[in-house]
Amino acid sequence: MKIFSDTIDILNQALDYSTTKQKVISQNIANVDTPNYKAQEVLPFKTILKNELKNTNHLSAQITNNKHIPFSSSENGTITIVKNNTQYNESGNSVDVDQEMTKLAENQIYYNALIDRISGKFQTLQSVIKGGK
Repeated sequence: MKIFSDTIDILNQALDYSTTKQKVISQNIANVDTPNYKAQEVLPFKTILKNELKNTNHLSAQITNNKHIPFSSSENGTITIVKNNTQYNESGNSVDVDQEMTKLAENQIYYNALIDRISGKFQTLQSVIKGGK
């Protein structure tokens, strides 16, 4: 029997994504004056998978040993990529502070919305446990 709904699991995964994104953005901002530092970006795994499917038109896997992990499309997880193809100043640094600050504000709003939603779910559970009182 499951105590929590799938919604709480999805919200938890979204919070993990937002936390990772916050760390990467903060690291980019902290290294704005570091020579040759290349900005990083967090992408959801499903974005990477979609890009791969577009490029190959198919994605398949075959289990040849019972110790292999079953292949399935997972939407969990994130991938951090380095943006090597851009440079914003003569030191080779690729961090655009204005863009990073915008991403930081967007991520904060996203995070706060997730926290409000998960808080509401737990308040509902608390109400049910107390018998609606």
